[in-house]
Amino acid sequence: NIKETETISAVSEDWKASVTKQMDALVTSCVVVPCSFSHPGKALPSSKLRGIWHISNDRDQVIYNEDQTKILDAYKDRTKMLGILGQNNCTLEITDVKDHDNGPFCFRIELVGGESQKFSFVEDCVDLKMQHSPPEIKLTQSRAAFEGKAFTATCSVRHTCPSFRPKLSWSRGNADQIFEKHELISQGVWVIESVLTFVPEEKDDHSQLNCTAVFHGRKTTTKTLHLYLKRAANYKNIIIPIVVLVVTAGVIGLVSGLIIKKYKYVNQIWNKNVYFLDTDDDNDDYQNTADLNIYGNV
Repeated sequence: NIKETETISAVSEDWKASVTKQMDALVTSCVVVPCSFSHPGKALPSSKLRGIWHISNDRDQVIYNEDQTKILDAYKDRTKMLGILGQNNCTLEITDVKDHDNGPFCFRIELVGGESQKFSFVEDCVDLKMQHSPPEIKLTQSRAAFEGKAFTATCSVRHTCPSFRPKLSWSRGNADQIFEKHELISQGVWVIESVLTFVPEEKDDHSQLNCTAVFHGRKTTTKTLHLYLKRAANYKNIIIPIVVLVVTAGVIGLVSGLIIKKYKYVNQIWNKNVYFLDTDDDNDDYQNTADLNIYGNV
């Protein structure tokens, strides 16, 4: 009395599964494959369900089973069901990823007790794209670095292994200066972010700020940010030149005023002298004319 359906399409009217079809997997690290399923009728407890993962269409090539004796030797102690079957979650984790763990891997579920049913979702499997180098770090700064002012740099990297997150570290700073957060950004992909805040000093100009990510399995990557400091505004350096400029302008104005005043004074004296000279010449002309008249009368 065993009803067994070896192949159930992801669009089946009865049982449906949703598995991320392609994912990157870093060799030596781990990868989490998101998976969910649904079925008709009322909710079923986990004790009534058995989740299995196998290679492609061959359900005998098992990579995960709660019965470890049924797992291929190459996958023993490296696979784990993270999802809770009673919550329709069939998410799988593969640790210590090997170069041959490319799949495709398919999910299969069995109902135990009473009239057993078995469903394999071979049309909705996952392929793993093996990565031998870790993802590149993204290293950014909030704004230009100024001497004596708080400066913030952000280091982030993507990964597929939330159970063993990459460890981010800085070439400087302490725990009080570092803030870290971790979030899911898409199906099967997380990002871990570390934010460093510190106050640069003069000696930090033209220095290097390094962020390093160490992944599960010890693969490592580093990104470098070059610091070029801008000098903070010094009010003394601004006020003193302005004062000097104002004083200089005042002195120049005073000297100019004195010169103009002296020039006007000299000009007035000159004009008076010219006037006297003109008056004397007029008198001489008058006297000379009188003399001529006298002589003429004689």
